[in-house]
Amino acid sequence: MQKLMGLIVVLVSVVGGYMMSGGLLMAFWQPGELAIILGAGAGAMIIANPRSVLTEMWAQMRQAVGKSIYTAEFQQQLLMLLYELLELVQDGGLKALDAHIEVPENSALFQRYPLILADRGFITFISDNFRLMAMGKINEHELEGILEQELQAMEDQLLVPSRSLQRTAEAMPGFGICAAVLGIIITMQSIDGSIALIGLKVAAALVGTFLGVFFCYCFLDPLANAMEQCMKKRMAVLECIRTVLVNQVAGKPTLLAVDAGRKMLPVESKPTFATLDGWVNQLSENA
Repeated sequence: MQKLMGLIVVLVSVVGGYMMSGGLLMAFWQPGELAIILGAGAGAMIIANPRSVLTEMWAQMRQAVGKSIYTAEFQQQLLMLLYELLELVQDGGLKALDAHIEVPENSALFQRYPLILADRGFITFISDNFRLMAMGKINEHELEGILEQELQAMEDQLLVPSRSLQRTAEAMPGFGICAAVLGIIITMQSIDGSIALIGLKVAAALVGTFLGVFFCYCFLDPLANAMEQCMKKRMAVLECIRTVLVNQVAGKPTLLAVDAGRKMLPVESKPTFATLDGWVNQLSENA
């Protein structure tokens, strides 16, 4: 909703200001200019990126403009899932997790936290690293180093779509200039026409320059930034999981290990320690 409101503000400000100055709205309708700019931008993006990046870019766009999944309920389910997993480790060792981490979709424990179970990336990260811990003796420094490298690689991969879209956005004014130059070429072909006709063709050419700048700074660049912020929130969740696992290996009590991870969560909906403690007490009462 916020993204939609922002887009409406941009359109009302730009189009409204133009019309208040005496501009005609129909002057914006230049299908040829739109085809050149958008087609060139889409083609350049296809040339520059493999299909996997384009697919991920589309998915991240949908996440960026949709409702955020990183709600207070999501964070509660994440922390309580990690708490229950660590409690199983405390009671029966890492081998006690085998029934849950091998096929998480069939685990009654994971099924109690559907928001986490719905995200395959988070489930895979949790399962793989608990499995790594169960395979052999590993201290907190070794685990922290391994997970830090893994998260760095994941972050680099997750940010590729937004950075690629950012580069396309930066190129849009150039595509607008291409459309404007082609419009001027068409104008030159009608140089023997009336002044009014030449003026219309020059105006149509200049619309191409405007559209290129507009698409860059009012649409694609903000969208790329929103995608990057969304992925940063995802990395904060992964950092939370990493911190919990490292503190568990370091021998910290379960509640303190989970609280250390809590501090890594996105700040806008991060629960307090008192809230976390209340969730743990409620879980113990319902057990």
